[in-house]
Amino acid sequence: MAQSPDGSRRRSTEFSFHHLLLIYPKACRKMKNMGQINDATGAGERSLDNRIWASMALNVLITVAEVLGGVFSGSLALLSDAAHNFGDAAALGLAIGARVIGRKPPTARHSYGFKRMEVIAATINAVTLFVLAALIAQQAVHRLQNPRAPSQGLMLAVALAALAANTGSVLLLRRHGKHDVNVQSAFLHMVQDALLSLAVVATALLVNTPAGPWLDPLTGLTIGLLILVGAYKLLRRTFSTLLEGAAHDMDPEKVVEGVARVFPDVNLHHVHLWENGPGQHLLTAHMVVEPRASAKDITGLIRRVRKYLEEEWDIQHVTLEPEVEECDSRKPFHG
Repeated sequence: MAQSPDGSRRRSTEFSFHHLLLIYPKACRKMKNMGQINDATGAGERSLDNRIWASMALNVLITVAEVLGGVFSGSLALLSDAAHNFGDAAALGLAIGARVIGRKPPTARHSYGFKRMEVIAATINAVTLFVLAALIAQQAVHRLQNPRAPSQGLMLAVALAALAANTGSVLLLRRHGKHDVNVQSAFLHMVQDALLSLAVVATALLVNTPAGPWLDPLTGLTIGLLILVGAYKLLRRTFSTLLEGAAHDMDPEKVVEGVARVFPDVNLHHVHLWENGPGQHLLTAHMVVEPRASAKDITGLIRRVRKYLEEEWDIQHVTLEPEVEECDSRKPFHG
């Protein structure tokens, strides 16, 4: 995330999740002519939608093939990689859902919109991955205690197919990944998937060696640990959002310090900064102003502070309550 010299965050959309929420779309800027978005932008969005759909379809096919291949070949490494790809498919599904929900306007009952649904879905996904990782670990320990080599031919064929499909996903997102921080996150995750598939291929090539019976469960256990780490990071972020915490890459103290630096006569306190959904940041605060300031001057100052918070910190919804004297809550983040 790019930052300005004073430590503030330049405007960019946040992915929120696990890459996981993997591919959250950049919000379209307001154009000079309202409602006018050029055809090239629309075509680019449709192209990205199609690529996400195609990548998800590949991950679903990989998951099904690896489950069947793992069951019939007796390979825990394939089953573990299938669990990992299941998480990817679910995350890509969330990305598609996020794009659809993100285009739905807020309502009178849901005035902040529906981006929180993405967070709830991601939490369910993280819990599911925890369960899968536990099952993989249990099976890996059992296989290490009772080692047996899986069927090499079937395991190798499925692993090669998974490697080809994951490589296809990398190629699908490669062009977009160079320009969009959110898609770049997903692109790097797909590269990791391809490397894991390569590890499964290497395991398949070695299953008939003396170390082969132990390599398969060890590879499965390694993949399970990677799933566990990813699920923990995802769950930590989604819980923070559900508890209305600030975005993980946004320091509330630096936000207040930045306002004080740019507007020396402004004192923010009783500050509440939180993330309603991926990329949707909100702030409310009391703002002490000069006692002699007119209503017109105060309105202009509030407008400038809001603009600063939006442009430098990507805080789209700002509510400021002007005061000529500090209320009882003098601490910036309490009260």
